[in-house]
Amino acid sequence: MKQELLEKRKKLICELVEDEMYVPMKEKELAMLMQVSKADREEFRKVLDALVLEGKIQLTSKGKYMKSDGSVLIGTFISNVRGFGFVEIEGREEDLFIPEDMVNGAFHQDKVQVELIPGKRGKRQEAVVRKIIERGTRQIVGTYEKSSNFGFVIPDNSKIGTDIFVPKERSKGAVDGHKVVVELTSYGDEKHKPEGKVVEILGHINDPGVDIMSIVRGFDLPVEFGEKVMNQVERIPSEVSGADMAGRKDLRKVQMVTIDGEDAKDLDDAVSVSKDGDVYHLGVHIADVSNYVQENSALDWEALERGTSVYLVDRVIPMLPHKLSNGICSLNQGVDRLALSCLMTIDAKGNVTDYEIAETVICVDRRMSYTSVKKILEDHDEQECKEYEEFVPMFELMEELAGILRKKRHKRGSIDFDFPESKILLDKEGHPLEIKPYERNTATKIIEDFMLIANETVAQHFFWLELPFVYRTHEYPDPEKILKLSTFLNNFGYHMKTSPQEEVHPKEIQKLLGKIEGTPEEMLISRLTLRSMKQAKYTVECTGHFGLACQYYCHFTSPIRRYPDLQIHRIIKEQLRGRLKEKRIEHYQSKLPEVAKHSSIRERRADEAERETDKLKKAEYMEQHIGEVFEGVISGVTSWGVYVELPNTIEGMIHVSKLPGDYYYYDENAYEMVGKDTGKKYRLGEQIKIQVDGVERLTRTIDFSIPIDWDEEE
Repeated sequence: MKQELLEKRKKLICELVEDEMYVPMKEKELAMLMQVSKADREEFRKVLDALVLEGKIQLTSKGKYMKSDGSVLIGTFISNVRGFGFVEIEGREEDLFIPEDMVNGAFHQDKVQVELIPGKRGKRQEAVVRKIIERGTRQIVGTYEKSSNFGFVIPDNSKIGTDIFVPKERSKGAVDGHKVVVELTSYGDEKHKPEGKVVEILGHINDPGVDIMSIVRGFDLPVEFGEKVMNQVERIPSEVSGADMAGRKDLRKVQMVTIDGEDAKDLDDAVSVSKDGDVYHLGVHIADVSNYVQENSALDWEALERGTSVYLVDRVIPMLPHKLSNGICSLNQGVDRLALSCLMTIDAKGNVTDYEIAETVICVDRRMSYTSVKKILEDHDEQECKEYEEFVPMFELMEELAGILRKKRHKRGSIDFDFPESKILLDKEGHPLEIKPYERNTATKIIEDFMLIANETVAQHFFWLELPFVYRTHEYPDPEKILKLSTFLNNFGYHMKTSPQEEVHPKEIQKLLGKIEGTPEEMLISRLTLRSMKQAKYTVECTGHFGLACQYYCHFTSPIRRYPDLQIHRIIKEQLRGRLKEKRIEHYQSKLPEVAKHSSIRERRADEAERETDKLKKAEYMEQHIGEVFEGVISGVTSWGVYVELPNTIEGMIHVSKLPGDYYYYDENAYEMVGKDTGKKYRLGEQIKIQVDGVERLTRTIDFSIPIDWDEEE
């Protein structure tokens, strides 16, 4: 059955069972109404089954089809080490809770059909797994442990609470301490553990790089590029040809620079600024990657599958091969490069009064680092100013313009959560030498401000053209969460305009962050506010960006490392060349929803992998400091313990049983741990001294306790 016919039939079935004129109907009655031939009955039955699985229609105990009452849903099962689990449902704000006795054989990441359990036994809506639709976990990365006649693998993923049994003949010669990839051959049941076979030995747990590679494989991140892709890359030129430059706007004589971190190799954005009276001319020039990555080529499918480059602590897993990302597509100093430029005219108030989006050819004058530009603008370093003398006036203009843009953004309510990111320095063997907060300075803010205005300008332009596009959107927070936050804030004497019916304005969040700046409770309230926000994602609908307080936003500025940017570059170029006719518009309308959804999923995977590698190296670093005392800030409070973050961004936990002098309970409404007899409280944002008790590299956790002498002082 053709896909179009299948979708039409699905839609018609849903309309029939939702029509109040019809009582629940058997398959035969539905088929007659829809004039389904006998030859098509088997395919028709598959359509009905699919709709039931998707929860769009319901099958009664008498074998009749009717409108779904919403009690049967499809989602992804997330297991927990303690036996129970959760099911994530797309579009549903809160996950469903699956009690241990209702998991019914579901394994981590399985696609499952669940049925809601009427009434709530706990804090969340509960459900029971009725059917496993598709297995989500095929392979597991873990540590091999050998027994006399068999072995077992302890999964790295802490959500998987059971070992994997491996028969001796399927161990591939693995020994104790080997990091292995095991393929599941059985998912187990109530009486039997899951079973598998070792398909790859990554190396010994203590070998350099094996720890990170285990995370790479655990997240199923593709490392090598296939033969078809590399064959295509071989045919890509190393220099820009005259034919490629033909018909483009020539900006090679415009003074421009790239500003990046010292170790960056994929330079995909250059900037130029000049001033004419009170008017600024800002150029944001982005590498034209789409010139070399043709739609539907092997290279394009690989880039789409990866979705994004992944920046791990010791390596980059690029979206595109190095010949592109570090070569012909990288805006390297002193060489001609193809670009898409957003050329903006901006007035003294930060308004974009005119702009042009153009295919260009550029030549970057200098490859600058954030450190150098910071030395020039903040430190007024004589040596640095002399070395880059001809560029200093432009840098000063950049600082001036960025300040204007930032002020305008702040005025409309843009929110800036300034939590420190980690910078982890490793030795040649991959061991951590130093961990410190990543510094945001004038230079990093300039680039941030310029990329934001370019992204807004491009998004607004294409919104009004009413063409298919990929936007970066950030929904308004859930009013209930904001109301809960507001109630909590009242305890500290802060007020925020909220209503159960109305959505909060971003300016209210921004005002709150301004009020708490520099106060003892700043960390506490900032974290709770961030937790009340939704996650930004890619969509084909332009619904606005809450955090940036803007109506139009997209990702245009990083096509080397993000697929949505590469995708919209193609659309931009087709529009500029007058090729976006009806057929191409229909093509993008059908393709882009899946591109947006897939890119959002891949972005989340990359973020999780980056977080896990950071946690791993932080745990390894703290192994050198067991027994030492540090001062930190309480960054989280849960029923099982108190989390403390140190100034270098490392976080560990004091288990509730290690809190001295009393029996402590968790006050959920106040986010506090409270002593039953003494009334002593541990609350978010509070300064506290801790002692490093131990480290567990496998779970990437760090255990703290409170030094006895400090507690006595208190």
